[in-house]
Amino acid sequence: MTRNEALEMMQTRITNINLRKHILAVETVMKHLARELKADEEKWGLVGLLHDLDYEETKNTPDRHTLVTAELLKDKVTQEIIDGIKSHNDKKERVSLMEHAIYCADPVTGFLVACALIRPEKKLAPIDVEFAKNRMKEKRFAAGASREAMNSCTKLGLDLDKFLQISIDAMRSISGELGL
Repeated sequence: MTRNEALEMMQTRITNINLRKHILAVETVMKHLARELKADEEKWGLVGLLHDLDYEETKNTPDRHTLVTAELLKDKVTQEIIDGIKSHNDKKERVSLMEHAIYCADPVTGFLVACALIRPEKKLAPIDVEFAKNRMKEKRFAAGASREAMNSCTKLGLDLDKFLQISIDAMRSISGELGL
């Protein structure tokens, strides 16, 4: 499956604009992580782009989330990509670097959007690692963004500072698409 085919499939299945932006943010963070770790950017990007493909359909039945996607994609992508998608929400034990990457990339995007939105500019530009780390200490700030998942970046061989910087830089690279 090409990136354009995956993008078209995502845009067909996902109607919520903010969810689409989240998906694009996860895709770009995954690509930047792959670049940093000298992995396959296109493959990691596809995992990011497709990871919430069934979210609107399964949001009321979270136990089915990613399983519907796995069925939809079984003849279109490799098992490695399906495993990556399934591992972001504990439907599969994380083993590979790509699986660990999607687990920490998914929540960091929402967390960084929340960081941007509390600023008067409502932009990613002023967000830096120190600002983000200070907000991570606030339990109620972006409470849905798992600190445990973001801190699991150590499984990628990255400390939190490096992971946050990569994520911030990645999201800034598509800030226009994200509206931030």
